[in-house]
Amino acid sequence: MTTGISRNKTLGEFLKSRRSRIQPEQVGISGSYGQRRTPGLRREEVAVLAGVSATYYTWLEQGREVNASREVMESIAGALQLSEEEKDHLFRLWDPNAEHEFPASYSHLEAGWQSIISQLAYPSFITNERSEVLAWNEAANEKLFAFSSMNVNDRVMMRMLFLDATLRERMHNWDEFARHSVAVFRTYYDKYPGEPGFYKIIQQLNEDSTDFQNIWNLHQIKQKKVNRIYLQTTDQTDGIAYAYDIFSMSNLNEQSGIHCCVYIPVVE
Repeated sequence: MTTGISRNKTLGEFLKSRRSRIQPEQVGISGSYGQRRTPGLRREEVAVLAGVSATYYTWLEQGREVNASREVMESIAGALQLSEEEKDHLFRLWDPNAEHEFPASYSHLEAGWQSIISQLAYPSFITNERSEVLAWNEAANEKLFAFSSMNVNDRVMMRMLFLDATLRERMHNWDEFARHSVAVFRTYYDKYPGEPGFYKIIQQLNEDSTDFQNIWNLHQIKQKKVNRIYLQTTDQTDGIAYAYDIFSMSNLNEQSGIHCCVYIPVVE
């Protein structure tokens, strides 16, 4: 199946990206790092550390059809010194029973949710895992992002973050926020290998933003969590950036791929 092949390839790319960041000295391997053609561990070294054959591990990185057991993946995760977030991501990619199709329902929102967030005093909006904005309240529209004046195709948070120069100027911790956002987006992207909607967004951003391309190539993985942003509101003239903590709620009506983001002002 195409999805299976894509999933295996995504798994292989993730393993390769984690291998390349580990220096030999970190795992007790001596020798001259300067003699290596590329940074990081060699495949053979990861295989030894994980207790598998070099051929077997190479096939995994190449995205071949390999029926790896959970125990083998645990050993590889240990050899690559994965964080808990990265380990969880690895097992989602490995799990042969995981769903890898982006549900059509994630592109639509039940009307009731608009009524709910419209009653919130804090700026709030709802997105799916492709970062497409599905609903927002007036506070978000007036203080944060002028959603109502955007074309529906531009109402994508990742596009706004990297292609809207005005937003970038207003966001005083743009670099930190962008890196975190891309890492979260990569986590979602890897869940749906080959999904056309994700691919279109990534293709455009890679073409139009060198900053995005550089961060994307780091292959960082993050789970959504409370995050702080320093942002000048759209109605400001004083140039002061205000701090907001972004709280995210998921599983709206059991839809795990729909998220409600609420921007809570920070009193500092």
